Amino acid sequence: MVCPLSPAQAARLAQAPIARLATADAAGQPHVIPVCYAFDGQHIYSVLDQKPKRAPVLRLRRVRNIQTNPQVSLVVDHYDPDWRHLWYLLITGAAQVLEPGAEQAGAIALLRQKYPQYQQMDIGGNPVIKITPAAVVAWGDWS
Repeated sequence: MVCPLSPAQAARLAQAPIARLATADAAGQPHVIPVCYAFDGQHIYSVLDQKPKRAPVLRLRRVRNIQTNPQVSLVVDHYDPDWRHLWYLLITGAAQVLEPGAEQAGAIALLRQKYPQYQQMDIGGNPVIKITPAAVVAWGDWS
């Protein structure tokens, strides 16, 4: 599948520091959380990291939701007091949880490159959420 983002959208997606990940359970109850992520030009990756959690990583609500309903949305946005410079991307697609292996290790390397905080965290064996974008809605200043 070809990534549905334009080059300008892909560049902003790669550079933005945070996104909001929306998942839903089997009954359609939404769950939205902020996530750190990396984009490799085709897929978006977010590690289940060492920051404090309320449950073991594989029992987190986002993981349970993805296992039940892999359809997700990711919002990346930029706010500016000059509203002529506002923009957002709403990316929809399918998610899966990657266990340790070659793709998971590559995702960890991308995340460590983007976030210096991850260079000090022991996340090498942690699961990673992989999102394959299927559609994108872009709004705002793309100049």
